[in-house]
Amino acid sequence: MAAPALPLRAPADLVDLGRYPLLDLASPGARAAIADARAQLRERGAAELPGFVHAAGLRALEAEAEALSPKAYRSAGKGTAYLDLPDATRPEGHPRRWLGDFGVGVVAYDLFPPDSPLRRLYEWDALMGFVGAILERGPLHRYADPLGALNLAVMAAGDELQWHYDQTDFVVSLAIRPAEQGGDFEVAPRIRSADDERYDRVRRVLDGVSDEVVTLPLTPGTLLVFEGRNSIHRVSPIRGRTSRLIALLAYDTKPGTTSSELLRRARYGRAG
Repeated sequence: MAAPALPLRAPADLVDLGRYPLLDLASPGARAAIADARAQLRERGAAELPGFVHAAGLRALEAEAEALSPKAYRSAGKGTAYLDLPDATRPEGHPRRWLGDFGVGVVAYDLFPPDSPLRRLYEWDALMGFVGAILERGPLHRYADPLGALNLAVMAAGDELQWHYDQTDFVVSLAIRPAEQGGDFEVAPRIRSADDERYDRVRRVLDGVSDEVVTLPLTPGTLLVFEGRNSIHRVSPIRGRTSRLIALLAYDTKPGTTSSELLRRARYGRAG
């Protein structure tokens, strides 16, 4: 018989504070966790913090995510690796002309109730301060978008995300439940730079013949801080009856940042 869900009083109830002492960033444990995450970012553009949410907290988050899943807006189609239109001025076979399949469901921020465990965790200043310390980009601000600040990505059988680069400097995610099969987070770390697109290497990734691709396991309870602007990545096709559940926590280095109306309609089916 499964243990009962955790009675929530504060977002700290969800986190393994022994391993990740967010409440005192000057403590030796916090400094060690931050230093390890920074080293991972420097090496591969991604910092994995396994067991960030402990087992009891994870049960609460999964129960909430399962209840919210039917509210997800579903979108599907084909997209480019650069999240823009295919560049017809490029020759056939060029990465900027490549299209890949995507399919995903997303629960928008305004659908999370005020007492939502995930919402409380996202709105917790201690978490934002911890992520900011890892990133070393100055103080962070929660994303001001009423739909995009906190999302739940729900991916069921047949869903996937095409190879792509992010248009933001970093993304913070929390793995809640893996798919029965597939749903792997595959990355070619730092494959391009600000002054070199390295299209030949990108083409090998798109063709499935690159030896630069690694898989990040994203086991449940893992917090991931990912710099995806220069690391092309995808979520492999989902198989089986168990949906993949990932929370996406949006922060920015500037206050008041929001999404465009076009992006909101594409991602959530509405502007507000």
